[in-house]
Amino acid sequence: MSTHLNGQDKTALHAALAARRTQIEAQQRSHLAGQTRVEHAREVLLQDGDDAPQRDADREVDLAISDREVVELAAIDAALARLASGHYGLCSDCDGEIPLARLKLEPQALRCVACETQRERLRPRTASM
Repeated sequence: MSTHLNGQDKTALHAALAARRTQIEAQQRSHLAGQTRVEHAREVLLQDGDDAPQRDADREVDLAISDREVVELAAIDAALARLASGHYGLCSDCDGEIPLARLKLEPQALRCVACETQRERLRPRTASM
């Protein structure tokens, strides 16, 4: 159980998570224009245009934005669940305490800096332009 966060810290972090969740949901509503995610994806994939290569790139970006929003919402929900269960603020890899400063920057953080750094070193890198 997490002991390094006091009640005030937990309240502030809960508020930050809830505010970010609200912000992402608003972005999704705007992005999807009243459609479900599946309906929106289908519409984007079916769009015709004279500039097919540009249209393909636009579709990829649109779908990537939608995917990123879903992933971030899931991470926020998981953080809120950890907060409710008393396991918030503990590294998922080493069970050490995640510093408050890190949680303030990234309230949904799963790992301490050392474990996240190790994970990023082991992650295969994608090619960049």
